[in-house]
Amino acid sequence: MTNPAEGQPDWLVFGLSGGFILLFVIVSLTNIELVTKLVDAAFAFANNYFGAVWQVLLLAIWVISVILAFSKYGSVRMGNLDTPEVSTFRWISMIMCALLAGGGVFWSTAEPMYHFLSVPPTFPGIESATRQAVAPALAQCHLHWGFLAWGILGTLATIVLMYVVHDKNMPLKPRALLYPILGEKGVRSFWGTIADASAIVAVAAGTIGPIGFLGLQLSYALQAILGIPDVYSSQLGVITVITVIFTAAAATGIYKGINFLSQFNVKLAISLMAFIMIIGPGRFIFDAFLSSFGLYIQDFVRISLFRDDTKWLGWWTVFYWGWFMGYGPMMAIFTARISRGRTIREIILAVAIIAPIVTNFWFSVLGGAGIHYELLNPGSVSTALNESGLPAALIAIVNQLPMANIIIYAFILLVVLFLVTTGAGMTFSIAVSVTGEETPPIWVRVFWGVMMGAMAAILIAIGDGGIKALQSFIIVTAIPVGFFLVPMLWAGPKYAAALYKAQNQGDTNPVGAKAAGKTSAAVN
Repeated sequence: MTNPAEGQPDWLVFGLSGGFILLFVIVSLTNIELVTKLVDAAFAFANNYFGAVWQVLLLAIWVISVILAFSKYGSVRMGNLDTPEVSTFRWISMIMCALLAGGGVFWSTAEPMYHFLSVPPTFPGIESATRQAVAPALAQCHLHWGFLAWGILGTLATIVLMYVVHDKNMPLKPRALLYPILGEKGVRSFWGTIADASAIVAVAAGTIGPIGFLGLQLSYALQAILGIPDVYSSQLGVITVITVIFTAAAATGIYKGINFLSQFNVKLAISLMAFIMIIGPGRFIFDAFLSSFGLYIQDFVRISLFRDDTKWLGWWTVFYWGWFMGYGPMMAIFTARISRGRTIREIILAVAIIAPIVTNFWFSVLGGAGIHYELLNPGSVSTALNESGLPAALIAIVNQLPMANIIIYAFILLVVLFLVTTGAGMTFSIAVSVTGEETPPIWVRVFWGVMMGAMAAILIAIGDGGIKALQSFIIVTAIPVGFFLVPMLWAGPKYAAALYKAQNQGDTNPVGAKAAGKTSAAVN
């Protein structure tokens, strides 16, 4: 199969991925009942036949990654650069903001409350809505947004991508993950096209859904705070603003727009956490974090492999795993793009250890504050959550903090900008995937940004059903993606060993590596 000209899209991948998403939207517009029925059936199939496999896969990837990081192979420097391209703070900021941040900010208030009000079956015998339910509720959130969730996004797959791209001259596309089992011929075959298209559809579905969902939720928030009517025009306005910002950030590139937003978001998030800890129920939050994180570590393997309630798993753990797996190849591409010059140990520690712990603490701060206020005054958070959804929980919690009238705007800004950063990162990664270029043409980035925003706007035009159908469809898209993530289990350690041998023999540029750009000074 011929390859596209340098800098030009692979039009077959472009057509298959874009066409499938467009078809989904068109059918949803004409017969949302049929789409919902088909998606629900596919969702049930994925949960029943792949849920257990995904649970084992995510646990295995994380365990192997951590072992690799602390082995002698952790010293291997990736990407054929002697020093990192990006300073550590900028690098970690982009990782935090472009990976789980968009969903994590919104769910950090709602999910702990859901698990507090109805203790998960993973912790039987605990009475809901009591002090005994605090640690189990947060521990379940730690699982969903912790080590395993982050591990699938940028560890073994990133190592494989960086090796085959920089040392075997394969394109920086999802298809490069097929190299361990199909070799160069397979990567450049029709199977590579299918891999690229599947990964793009999965991450587009996983991004379009939250964009539309956020449009619906922020429209409600604007009505609650400013009295702006919660109607389609408001929802469309929110989506338009978000789309313009994340498309512009993707167009300006990783080291400009995306980097600026990432650093700003991290600083704002740290400031808000510090504010809540100092002015709000800081002692309760800190105690809740320690006890819940300890419970999470103590029962880590048991709750990771819990299978006693498959229906509950389908709506929580397996749904998350399918969502994150769908993001996996694109997140690995994004991480590989910004991690040249980093060691395997640095990459895995940042993605699989540091980022999860920070995320877990963030959930403990916001979710813990909500649980504290709910214990003091039952219904003060739960009523709003049950009646009006996720943003209502955030508003209900913040309204009980000092200076609520001011701080609420900072939280809304944080939610919007985190989603913008995730959208920009995924737009950039999709553009990389359809061109194979580390810096794809601006028009390709703009096209995909505008397309995802437009698809979200169309879906919410038909009501909540369109977005909910797409959200359920996310788990279905993870099925094909999961197949080419399995070889990472042995390919990651294999390629790390090969690079270790080459670098310790004095050969820092193994056969097949690109000749140019071997060293680079860190950018401050």
